[in-house]
Amino acid sequence: MNVVDPAQPAEHRLPDLLRPRLKLVLVGTAASRVSALRGAYYANSGNRFWRTLHEVGLTPRLFAPDEWPKLANLGIGLTDLSKTGAGMDHEIDPESFDIAGFNAKIAAARPKAVAFTSKRGASLWSGRPTGDLTLGLQPGFVDPAVFVLCSPSGRAGTYWQIEPWQALADWARETPA
Repeated sequence: MNVVDPAQPAEHRLPDLLRPRLKLVLVGTAASRVSALRGAYYANSGNRFWRTLHEVGLTPRLFAPDEWPKLANLGIGLTDLSKTGAGMDHEIDPESFDIAGFNAKIAAARPKAVAFTSKRGASLWSGRPTGDLTLGLQPGFVDPAVFVLCSPSGRAGTYWQIEPWQALADWARETPA
């Protein structure tokens, strides 16, 4: 296990898993405290992220959070809108959300799709209120395609729906590499 001090500078938080021409980049809002401490994306045991990736067929097996770098071998990248914050969304300093930096990273990597793992993340990126966002593939975005997914966080359980995640997996299967 890679232990990371949340008080360290951002480059020591959770590094991006980005490279040119990935099929898909999954975008979180910010690392949870558990993820920041473990140095692994979606590391809280109550988070559905890893189970969902496997259940919908985006991964051939259930990956452990510490195996997150292996997703690149499957054409999947990871990043967060805040690389300096850690905790629940309301605990993150709004100034830490680097939308321009995120957009630049995506422009450089040129993935076929970007999927926000919460309406909150999609709202921060788009500037639209969460209530105005629908789940699933967003109309009008082609290069890259944009998806909005239900948060896999255990704390968002009352809003959980697997269908948007399944739609993303179906899109990934139907889209050439």
